[in-house]
Amino acid sequence: MDYLSFKTISAKKNSVVKYWIIIDATNQILGRLSTKIACIIMGKHKPFFSPHINCGDHVIVINSNKIRLSGKKWNDKKYIYYTGYPSGKKIIPIKNLFNKNSRNIIYKSVRGMLPKNRLGRLIFKNLHVYPESKHKHEAQKPILLKLKKS
Repeated sequence: MDYLSFKTISAKKNSVVKYWIIIDATNQILGRLSTKIACIIMGKHKPFFSPHINCGDHVIVINSNKIRLSGKKWNDKKYIYYTGYPSGKKIIPIKNLFNKNSRNIIYKSVRGMLPKNRLGRLIFKNLHVYPESKHKHEAQKPILLKLKKS
């Protein structure tokens, strides 16, 4: 029996091939879409995934203005952060955040699903979100990924 064939091959930084993928957010539910995006930008869908290497693909999300939330989240969901000053607790309803910039709710959702270290910050740069169907990455020849309508 040849035991050399059972060796685990770890991905190297130089050997990773990155693709550009377009995802249309029209009528997609935020959480389900975000998990798929996080999986793709981390590279977990690839057979040579290594958790210590940035081996994921670049993801372009278009039509972030047309995203959906399930249940009563448009009225109930709030983002809370602390400024660092006494009584500096800030609460932003998701409806206000969506009206101000619809890209931010996708960014916040995906960032929460990534590792909280410098590799997570590097991986996060692979996400590009646009509110309309126009984007500036035509030169990269992105591949359209079709998701089920939720």
